[in-house]
Amino acid sequence: MDIKKIDARGQSCPIPVVLAKKAIDKNPKKLEIIVDNVAAKENVTRFAKTMGYNVNIEENDIDDIILKIEK
Repeated sequence: MDIKKIDARGQSCPIPVVLAKKAIDKNPKKLEIIVDNVAAKENVTRFAKTMGYNVNIEENDIDDIILKIEK
């Protein structure tokens, strides 16, 4: 299955949320969004959950936060 991936590193809110909304509007089963700040992590997570998606958060040691979003 294809996973839509979005790299939103370096973007401040609301841009990561806007990118997530555009992707979610296409009703994907799975989506990965990479962000690099806590505000984007929290805002995208909150938005995805209100749209009925589950969010798994992976943080690595180079400040990337990977939000794995799926139905």
